[in-house]
Amino acid sequence: MPQCDSPENAAQRSVISGTAITPFMTLACPLDGSVLHKSANVWRCEAGHSFDIARQGYANLLPVQHKRSADPGDSKTMVAARQRFLAAGHYQPVADAACRLVLQNSTAALPLSCLDAGCGEGYYLRALAEATRGRQRLALMGLDISKWAVLAAAKQEKCATWVVGSNANLPVQTSTLDRLLCMFGFPVYHEFARVLKPGGLLLKVDAGSNHLRELREIIYPTLKPDRIEEAPVPDGFTHFSSETVRYSLRLNDRQQIADLLAMTPHLYRANAEGREKLAARESLTVSVDVRLTCLVRSPC
Repeated sequence: MPQCDSPENAAQRSVISGTAITPFMTLACPLDGSVLHKSANVWRCEAGHSFDIARQGYANLLPVQHKRSADPGDSKTMVAARQRFLAAGHYQPVADAACRLVLQNSTAALPLSCLDAGCGEGYYLRALAEATRGRQRLALMGLDISKWAVLAAAKQEKCATWVVGSNANLPVQTSTLDRLLCMFGFPVYHEFARVLKPGGLLLKVDAGSNHLRELREIIYPTLKPDRIEEAPVPDGFTHFSSETVRYSLRLNDRQQIADLLAMTPHLYRANAEGREKLAARESLTVSVDVRLTCLVRSPC
């Protein structure tokens, strides 16, 4: 993955391993919505609100009044499980498809400003940076409500801007993004529409009806009926395209199976009996069934 050599060089475009990285500079104050300016290791707005950049390279832009709990989002344990699972390449086909869709119709001569809203430990943004070697300038930002996820992302990739924040109140200036990713996350469409430029692309990735079905059949007594109706296109967007990635995934040890469960909401939804049944498995073949939907921000 690309690595920046110093904070000073981040003020200019950095070309790392053939990938051009442009600093992400369109942050907004989470308290009053005004423009944030970066000075040394601080983001500050004209009203005087300031937010330090931690030594690991991320900023916390989630005010305490916007939190629903003391430590929202994925726990440190969940983040570590996801990190191990994704690093093993189990979701590489999903990442490949996401990168292809994000980069479609892009112009290499212009920087592509991209936010991953609900970035987790940064897997998909790192894949995007790798996919653009030598052919696309990027301004990348990853945001997650979990400080543990953002911390893990910042430790691995220094050339993106990493922020603790909420999709419900994105600390991003209005109409400044070319692309927005929501990978298995919680979409807030009015906020997504606000920060995207007219014509900007929202890539929404969701679990399909058969996603991890074999795992769910073990941990739940019964499965909920599949949802048949397509979700309506949200206000402010038009539908551009949809496609599905499907394949079988073989997990060959208990740690991989445990990591898969731990990185999903099923960890807390399953009862103790279901979790024990899964823990007894030494191998498991599961279906990956993922829906990728591209929506275009309508003209203002």
